[in-house]
Amino acid sequence: MTTAPTPPGRLGEALEPADIQRYLGELDTWLRVRRSELEELDAAALGAGRGGELTGDMSLALALWKAISDRYQLVVATWDGGRVLQQERERISALVWGRLDGATDLPGGLAVSLPEAGRLCDALTGQLRNRLALVPGADKSAARIRELRAQLERIRDQVGLEPALTRDSAVDKLAGLMARLQEVTARAERGADVGGLLGPLEVEATTFERDLIVGNARRRDARGQVISARELRADLEQRETALEKLAATCVMTVDPAPRYAVPDVEALGPVPVTTDAIGPYLKKLDRVSQALEIAQHAYADALAEHEQLVGLLDAHVAKARAVGVAGHPDLVESERAARAVLDRRPTPMAVARQLVSTYQTWLAKETRP
Repeated sequence: MTTAPTPPGRLGEALEPADIQRYLGELDTWLRVRRSELEELDAAALGAGRGGELTGDMSLALALWKAISDRYQLVVATWDGGRVLQQERERISALVWGRLDGATDLPGGLAVSLPEAGRLCDALTGQLRNRLALVPGADKSAARIRELRAQLERIRDQVGLEPALTRDSAVDKLAGLMARLQEVTARAERGADVGGLLGPLEVEATTFERDLIVGNARRRDARGQVISARELRADLEQRETALEKLAATCVMTVDPAPRYAVPDVEALGPVPVTTDAIGPYLKKLDRVSQALEIAQHAYADALAEHEQLVGLLDAHVAKARAVGVAGHPDLVESERAARAVLDRRPTPMAVARQLVSTYQTWLAKETRP
């Protein structure tokens, strides 16, 4: 089974371009292979009549894969084929090491980082393979023991991230799992059948690993939300400035123009840092983002219609010239009137539509057989 690649650097650090390129290549491979593995597992579960039994773990694994895939697309877009400066490399670091937003299918709205999501997806996929007996040689105790050893090493690293209040309990539980694995290993070396002992141990180890990852992510959730809020607010401020320019251009160009108010991001106040306040603040940012998007589409569509009318008139005139009727007095006067209105600022769009249609009607008359 493939495992998620280890990302370079750390949060807040501008990643090196070579490290980013390597990581993106490895993550692309992992995403493609993992998607194939999950499809294989899903088909096997349905074929074995165990779809309902494994729905929870399968849904979570797929949700994690989707969240990682979405974040990968954002990183690739920011990477832009290697055309990155200091700011872009810092943004990529935040995308890799910051929390994954939008993963609404995760339990309790869990927000994990990209590497944590990868490890959690690895753990779930391994558990699904074991439960469906799809791991090559899964019936061989030695292979399962090796996988458990590797998993307990991952757990050991995760235990080191636990806060002081809960670390002793986590250490005790890890010690218990390691002791049980040593006992199972000894029995297997003596030739005993340990299949019945390995199953529960694998389930407990996977559950413990998942709980550690989830717990660590939730402890960082407030801080991650603050980072996300600051990034989203900065992005909204840039979009607000750009939209103000777009709206001004639209109002000067067409009449009637859309009349959407451009939301004032500054009115939201500074980003709060408390757990109780950051959630509602993020919801406000989301509403502002939606309002900006609606206004942007409205202004852009109005400008696009003006450009389309100019292009349509140009196309009709080109056709008239091609058939030799462009110099007809009615067509000449019709074109002049249409262009005069289209050049006016702001352009009365209803009149412009009618005049372009009038030119098209004269052209049809003059080219009628």
